[in-house]
Amino acid sequence: MLVKEIMSKHVITVDENDTILTTANKYKHHKIGCVVVTKQKHCTGIITERDLIERALCQQLNVTQVKAKEIMSNNIITIHPLENIENAITLMKNHTIKKLPVISNDQIVGIITITDIAHARPDISQRFMDTWIKPRWD
Repeated sequence: MLVKEIMSKHVITVDENDTILTTANKYKHHKIGCVVVTKQKHCTGIITERDLIERALCQQLNVTQVKAKEIMSNNIITIHPLENIENAITLMKNHTIKKLPVISNDQIVGIITITDIAHARPDISQRFMDTWIKPRWD
């Protein structure tokens, strides 16, 4: 099974110069777990809920002035839509991440998450839980 078959095609993005408040409002409005940060439609980073909490709120940053690029995770790991799901799992496991932006021709075309994989392939997600998630809980 290929990444493109199970990825979410509707990706919520913010421009890297948007404020943290704008980013937080997108979370609230779309009820999502991450926002992809872009510059001229090119993926430059990602902001997760954890980034918002640890890098903005806990640091008491001014959410109306600080830009998304100041709290985003950059040098993000991405995947191509024609890769197979097993490659996505390997990337997630090796980099300890739960979300992968899907990039084709230098443009964001989707996002794949652990949840997407769990819904599409329960057999793989059980193996993933046994080899990656459970050992981290112990």
